Amino acid sequence: MTPIKVVVHGASGKMGREVINGLGREPGIVIVGAVDIQVPQNFLALPDGSGVVPFSDKLETILDTSQPDVVVDFSVAKATMPAVRLAAKKGVHLVIGTTGFSPDDISEMEQLAKTHKVGIMVAPNFALGAVLMMHLAKIAGRYMDYAEIIEMHHERKVDAPSGTALTTARAMSAARGKPFLRPPVEGEAAVSRGRLVEGVNVHSVRLPGLLAHQEVILGGDGQTLRIRHDQISREAFMPGVILAVKEMVKRQGLIYGLDTLLNL
Repeated sequence: MTPIKVVVHGASGKMGREVINGLGREPGIVIVGAVDIQVPQNFLALPDGSGVVPFSDKLETILDTSQPDVVVDFSVAKATMPAVRLAAKKGVHLVIGTTGFSPDDISEMEQLAKTHKVGIMVAPNFALGAVLMMHLAKIAGRYMDYAEIIEMHHERKVDAPSGTALTTARAMSAARGKPFLRPPVEGEAAVSRGRLVEGVNVHSVRLPGLLAHQEVILGGDGQTLRIRHDQISREAFMPGVILAVKEMVKRQGLIYGLDTLLNL
């Protein structure tokens, strides 16, 4: 079986380094190039000791020289969109873990995938436990009228609320077919750092010592239900990323969310 050739975009970041470590040790996948705005040298040593691959701040150069099947992107939204346009035009599939995209960005990705006949996976979270948490929250949201979300991340996470929290709130509302109810509020709306999404107050916490945590709290008469996911290591993302890489080379079009690949 021919191995799947992968270029990692955002390779110098913490998640990029984790992706390189995880994919670099996965049978059937081979890393052939790396891209980042910060490039300490023009090569990147592979974690299994098998050698080095080209490392550059120019994605087009790496795509032309490495001829990958898939670009895995964990960078920032403003860097991802030019990368998507370039990779799709060259017929390269994409697996994207970056968050902070606008609806217009998602629509453009969908059109690019269709036009260039490539598969593009965009997932707000690749941790399997987080995907299951969102799925269970959708089920519970059909039966309880009040809900709030508390999401907690490390202090360097720029976007707030997180993409996972926004996706959870919207999916819960879509599953019930209407927004959630809100308790009466006097004066200023009682929303902390975060956002009100479909009747769900999403509270964002950014502190050192945290990685990625989310709790969905649903309330009804005389009871509450809590659904919580705690991610203690970036290794949690890797089974989902590996699954997406292996699946997207077989597909065309835009897929949003890992739940589709898990048949949830």
